[in-house]
Amino acid sequence: DDDDLRRGQPTCHKAFGEAMAILAGDALQALAFEHLAAAPALDTVASLQRVAMLRLLGAACGPAGMAGGQAFDLDAVGLRLDLPQLERMHRYKTGALILASVQLGALAAGAVEGPRWDAISRYGRELGLAFQIHDDVLDVLADTETLGKQQGADQARGKPTYPAIIGLEQAQALAQSHMQSALDALQPLGEHGAILADLAHYTVQRAY
Repeated sequence: DDDDLRRGQPTCHKAFGEAMAILAGDALQALAFEHLAAAPALDTVASLQRVAMLRLLGAACGPAGMAGGQAFDLDAVGLRLDLPQLERMHRYKTGALILASVQLGALAAGAVEGPRWDAISRYGRELGLAFQIHDDVLDVLADTETLGKQQGADQARGKPTYPAIIGLEQAQALAQSHMQSALDALQPLGEHGAILADLAHYTVQRAY
């Protein structure tokens, strides 16, 4: 998104150039697949499950996931999307990797189908939207020092955001609604969903 700052530091392409930043991204993505294929911590995971994990991560990164969402995001600059269009973009751009991170943990633990898988998947989808909506809210309310990136950058670039489309208060309420839906999805997991519930709360309470 061509921002100058991330986590209070110059972004990779600003510090090292665009070509090196692209190479770094390519290398890190390749390392993710290498680690998933060979990590000793996953030695107890059956081969077929590990293949399923690799496939899931690949889909989340590709045209039906993050890359496709980012392409949609680039094309949407200066446009006024409606709410379903914006939600679709963010389910790909941000939500796909958040959903995958939750599902990968479930696969590693052997939850490959049934109520637990359905619960985890619904949780991941709702968490992804809650995260992105709150991110849009922070772009309006937070300051650059706290955010660690340029405040108001989305608005300055004419990018469609939830506050721009439905207003700040409704965006805040929508983030809370998706967070609650994520919590509701965890009910079949009982106490095993406690850490995930804490993560859902943090997602809409974070200041950066």
